[in-house]
Amino acid sequence: MVRDYAMLHDPNAEYTMRDLSTESMGLTANRSGARDIEITDVQTTMVEGNFPWTLVRVYTDAGIVGTGEAYWGAGVPELVERMKPFLVGENPLDIDRLFEHLVQKMSGEGSIQGVTVTAISGIDVALHDLAGKVLDAPAYQLLGGKYRDEVRVYCDCHTAEEADPQACADEAERVVEKLGYDALKFDLDVPSGHEKDRANRHLRNPEIEHKVSIVEAVTERVGDRADVAFDCHWTFSAGSAKRLADALEEYDVWWLEDPVPPENHDVQREVTANTTTPIAAGENVYRKHGQRRLIEQQAVDIVAPDMPKVGGMRETQKIADLADMYYIPVAMHNVSSPVATMGSAHVGTAIPNSLAVEYHSYQLGWWEDLVEETVIEDGYIEIPEKPGLGVTLDMDVVEEHMVEGEELFDEA
Repeated sequence: MVRDYAMLHDPNAEYTMRDLSTESMGLTANRSGARDIEITDVQTTMVEGNFPWTLVRVYTDAGIVGTGEAYWGAGVPELVERMKPFLVGENPLDIDRLFEHLVQKMSGEGSIQGVTVTAISGIDVALHDLAGKVLDAPAYQLLGGKYRDEVRVYCDCHTAEEADPQACADEAERVVEKLGYDALKFDLDVPSGHEKDRANRHLRNPEIEHKVSIVEAVTERVGDRADVAFDCHWTFSAGSAKRLADALEEYDVWWLEDPVPPENHDVQREVTANTTTPIAAGENVYRKHGQRRLIEQQAVDIVAPDMPKVGGMRETQKIADLADMYYIPVAMHNVSSPVATMGSAHVGTAIPNSLAVEYHSYQLGWWEDLVEETVIEDGYIEIPEKPGLGVTLDMDVVEEHMVEGEELFDEA
């Protein structure tokens, strides 16, 4: 049975008093030249990379198409389809209004957080690409201009023996020396062999000692050639996280990421306040409203939003602006294809407090083949001056790696 998600309806959304559509807002003035343009369609295609990337395309009556990407996950393509009626007929240049319009229309379906926000994020990225093409300007220009010509990339590293400190150190050295990265990240939530109960979030001393041995081996091996962060994936209790962070204070840790679950920001603040080890979090906290307490209560030393997941390019810039009021840097989490990776880089060049953008696909040999342009070179992304995001999908590669059952985008 094939469902038409665009035909689903929410009676509350249909009669809401805060409808931000062109018709309801009375936006009748015609715009000059190429800016007089309307959205005609929105489509998605899922590509099986190291994650199942959801690519999003927004089509217009001028034949100009914007390409974006939403964070991977079940339900995202259906939600994009669900929102298509709210976009068709709209001017794609009104990115901020359309974002708020979708949030309002989808409020009954969870536009505070989760996959609904992620689906809106993918549309937002596509709108930035499209608007840049219409206006003949790179996407960063739509965000206010640039602070830097290139954005630093940190490489999320893995090895077949992720619990072996020396294997991690060997891989760190290889990535620095052979691949040219000067910023890395490794996982610390790996089995140590000393666990008694994986459910209770408690770290026994032998487990902490094992994690310290990984940090020690990696940081000592690379020395000052690279910054190294370590990820915990929301695994530990407050007390265990504090003990781990305390044990790492003598090492050159760039940051310790997500040591506790993301829901309770009071606990996050307590962990951060009790250590000099820098603490990062934010990829599972949605929109600027979700990030507000993390930032205002200084519950993180580094905020780490995932741009195509937590709200898109404009919303990530707003998060960065709020963080900058508290002098907190931004390190964007990113497990995307080249499309959203470049979108994150455009945000990274447009904000003053950018540290780096993550790259999670260095072991996927065809990652960069998805687009026609070079994206990462010697550990940095040079921000393109082409209109929009500055990357062009190779449709043959997209088709070759589509998730089973997916259909290819329509031609532009």
